[in-house]
Amino acid sequence: MTPRTSPLGVVVVGYGYWGPNIVRNVMERPELELIALCERDPAQVRRFEARTPGVPSSDDFDALLADPRVDAVCIATPPRTHYALARKALEAGKHVLVEKPLATAVEDAEALVDLAERKELVLMPGHTFLYSPPVNKIHDLITSGELGEIYFVTSSRMNLGLYQADGVVCDLAPHDLSILLYWLDRRVASVSAAGCTVFDPDVAETAFLTLRFEDGPSANVQVSWLAPRKVRQMIIVGSRKMVQYDDTMPDGAVRIYDRGLDMEVVQEPANFGEHRLTYRSGDIVAPRIDAAEPLSLELADFANSILTGARPRSHSRLGLEIVRVLAAAEASLAGSGEPVVISREGTLVSKAAPLGPDTRAA
Repeated sequence: MTPRTSPLGVVVVGYGYWGPNIVRNVMERPELELIALCERDPAQVRRFEARTPGVPSSDDFDALLADPRVDAVCIATPPRTHYALARKALEAGKHVLVEKPLATAVEDAEALVDLAERKELVLMPGHTFLYSPPVNKIHDLITSGELGEIYFVTSSRMNLGLYQADGVVCDLAPHDLSILLYWLDRRVASVSAAGCTVFDPDVAETAFLTLRFEDGPSANVQVSWLAPRKVRQMIIVGSRKMVQYDDTMPDGAVRIYDRGLDMEVVQEPANFGEHRLTYRSGDIVAPRIDAAEPLSLELADFANSILTGARPRSHSRLGLEIVRVLAAAEASLAGSGEPVVISREGTLVSKAAPLGPDTRAA
């Protein structure tokens, strides 16, 4: 295969909350060239044109897909639109990066993964935290064994707003789920969830998820739009060490604690009461972590996957697994917190409703 020397042509779809960040990073990546923006909101188009003179925009997605210069599409639109847009792009032979979640229903996510694999195209969910230097530092600590056996993880992701019709689980939980699946490298076996609704009985503004991983630890995840301040914190408890990750502290996002409980055996114990627990409290280390923009690294991985065929870190089957966990969480919410089991085949024991409006006919 002759190495490609020209950049990959990219269309960005959507210029709302996240689209401007994708546009900027596409323009800064040497492997990529921004061909056009696809946006139908005139106000957003004017904002794009003011910031990006010389790059065209269009509201005709089909016409952009027919352009032979376009190799890939980056979708940054509301979750309920992801399936229809990604399906169209894949059917047109374009590689796709779609923001989280991959789709809002399990059957839609499965269909996208199957279509991409049959057409040998890259389908990459935009789980940007997998490219965060602090997240990767903790991944290295876990895989190296420095933390020992991982007992459990707690996560809090809270702020005031932004209210969205898809619900807080669909909006915020994919971040934590992608990090947990990346760190622990295990399948989620069951999910239970409890929620709180204040303004709309069909939309949870706060949710508490408990995940149990196959042959491994458990994790508790709290997500909320109703909090007085922004919280982005995860705590990993291992048999040797513990780690605190605070994404709101760029100068000290990771703290490694040489702390824990050790069990001291008293001679030959006849029962558990003859064991003695001792506290261990050692150093607290803040490792140096080089700064890098995760979205730029994500787009570099996307381009590399297109050019080399390598599987991206944020790959389609990871995105599918996250959609299954989200569906299980929503089913548990609807079932008053009853745990929902996810089989090895990916089916749910209880019927899971779609995470948002069904858009397969779009």
